[in-house]
Amino acid sequence: YLKHERETLTAVIEARNQAAGAAKALAAAPGDPSAVKAFSAAESGLAGVLSRLMVVVERYPDLKADKQMARVMEELTSTENRIAFARQAYNDSVTEYNTKRELFPSSIVAGIFNFAPAALLESTDSAAQREAPQVKF
Repeated sequence: YLKHERETLTAVIEARNQAAGAAKALAAAPGDPSAVKAFSAAESGLAGVLSRLMVVVERYPDLKADKQMARVMEELTSTENRIAFARQAYNDSVTEYNTKRELFPSSIVAGIFNFAPAALLESTDSAAQREAPQVKF
């Protein structure tokens, strides 16, 4: 079905791999602002190519009837939901950490051991790019 849109599929795979690599780098250094920025950029790139994939699906109505494609669409939706949940959980944890780091008596310990504030995971792209791709059947 998708042999005509090989570039899009290749871009999706590459963006997914970049996002996975950025996620590993962020896991290795969760307080590193550059790792957070790299992960955010990779996530935005993945959302962009997923949007292109949705356009491909809309362009070829026969894809929607295929069982395998329906499973792919379901998995994409699930992945987007997991990404949104993970982003929110990360930001909640960072907010809690930064708050505790500033409150007494934790601020004394944070000062002694040089605990730096953590950066929130924010997207610098437009609101349209931050939205999850719409899956339409």
